[in-house]
Amino acid sequence: MVITDLLERNAKLYPDEVALVEINPANQPDPNTTWHEFSLIEATPGERYRREMTWKEFDTKANRFANLLLTRGVKKGDKVAILLMNCLEWLPVYFGILKTGALAVPMNYRYSADEIKYCAELADVSVLVFGPEFIGRVEAVYKDLPMITDYFFVGKDKPDFADSYNLVTYCSSIAPAVEYDEDDDAAIYFSSGTTGFPKAILHAHRALINSCRTEQNHHGQNRDDVFLCIPPLYHTGAKMHWFGSLLAGSRAVILKGVSPEWILRAVSEERATIVWLLVPWAQDILDAIDRGDIDLNDYRLGQWRLMHIGAQPVPPSLIKRWKTIFPNHEYDTNYGLSESIGPGCVHLGVENIHKVGAIGVPGYLWEADIVTPEGKSVGAEEVGELIVRGPGVMKCYYKNQKATDEILKGEWLYTGDMAKRDEDGFIYLVDRKKDVIITGGENLYPVQIEDFLRKNDKIKDVAVIGLPDNRLGEIAAAIIELKPEYTATEEEINEFCKELPRYKRPRKIIFAEVPRNPTGKIEKPKLREIYCGKRLVEAQTTR
Repeated sequence: MVITDLLERNAKLYPDEVALVEINPANQPDPNTTWHEFSLIEATPGERYRREMTWKEFDTKANRFANLLLTRGVKKGDKVAILLMNCLEWLPVYFGILKTGALAVPMNYRYSADEIKYCAELADVSVLVFGPEFIGRVEAVYKDLPMITDYFFVGKDKPDFADSYNLVTYCSSIAPAVEYDEDDDAAIYFSSGTTGFPKAILHAHRALINSCRTEQNHHGQNRDDVFLCIPPLYHTGAKMHWFGSLLAGSRAVILKGVSPEWILRAVSEERATIVWLLVPWAQDILDAIDRGDIDLNDYRLGQWRLMHIGAQPVPPSLIKRWKTIFPNHEYDTNYGLSESIGPGCVHLGVENIHKVGAIGVPGYLWEADIVTPEGKSVGAEEVGELIVRGPGVMKCYYKNQKATDEILKGEWLYTGDMAKRDEDGFIYLVDRKKDVIITGGENLYPVQIEDFLRKNDKIKDVAVIGLPDNRLGEIAAAIIELKPEYTATEEEINEFCKELPRYKRPRKIIFAEVPRNPTGKIEKPKLREIYCGKRLVEAQTTR
């Protein structure tokens, strides 16, 4: 079985049931503003609208786009890139590509023109599908990408160098007769680029279909569930969590906005039962409730059964706050990498709320171990590198054998994350291998210091990095983003940190914004670029 089989099955079993909904809250100040309905991309920028698509329409649109690609000479093994913001067209485009036997190549919507060019060349892209937000960036490089023979524009007022996606209207709605199986290549995803330009991660169809099974096993999606999808679909995380809905044949809602009010209104109006959040979004919701900006009595939230978080370490204090306000919610955290087809190779499990702070145990169909640099398993409470193996491990870094050999050892994927396991077998992240700070011969794990600092009610976000030091080699610096309503001084934070062992206390306190990428991960390379080797006086302005 391949993942497109599930879409075709749902189209046959539930043809008239809604599969996908897209809602754009826009910037309407009046919460009673009604939704605007339309069938094509016709909305005025900033307009509030709602669109939906049945399973039959979903499959038909995927078939039509597949046949459009075939008329342009796309064949099995070709690469078709997707550069779109979350929208109703995203998934039909993705599945249409797969139905041709070509590889889908999703791109990060934050890519600069140079990064678009780099990734297109790296992945051997021959077709690019893009939206109105990217006209300028694509226009800046398309003449330098001769291997891309076709551009399809999803939106109004297409640029001259592209064809309209609406050409699908004239294409056959019958699935193309292209054969492919679980062992065939399916998609190329890009790494987060935390060590420079991204690497291209090659996955087979087997990885996609097994991610459906893993996700549905973990969270028990059924036909009555409604999944609220907020993170970007280009990333493995959001899409692979949606795969559980695909397997169950249940509805998903794509929300184009992340404010606490919009999230809760979408849960209420669309009757969402499952919501996957990033740490900052969950924190923003709690803070808005604490400030009185949100009155939970204004929303219908009784059907909301599961809140889960992934993509980054989750502060236990955050979940304790969440369970205080939402005591009936099941909670799960999901660990994964794009190299392991996204979340789920390790997960906490909704039944293990007593282990909040752990990332959990090996996920369904997965194995995990923690090893020394020599590859030997470590004992309980010992720190080593987390390694995983299972049906979602990447085939390779495309066109990069050296990098592949560094991360793949036989069937095992070396994650680069330092971890430990408790006596009950639950795994706890300690830090990224490359983020470990060595100060005076002692190993400091920034995540542990960050978790401690987040207990301070004034702190919204924090990142700890190593700064060069002539005597100790490195020292720990805490970049602290305060909540808007609070002020603090360096002396106050230092006093708070006296509960930490002396060697773990940050030597520098910097009050500044903590940058995160679209999947919620702290951009520590950016922080190192800003602060390492530079004078810190200007950055230490006390708020």
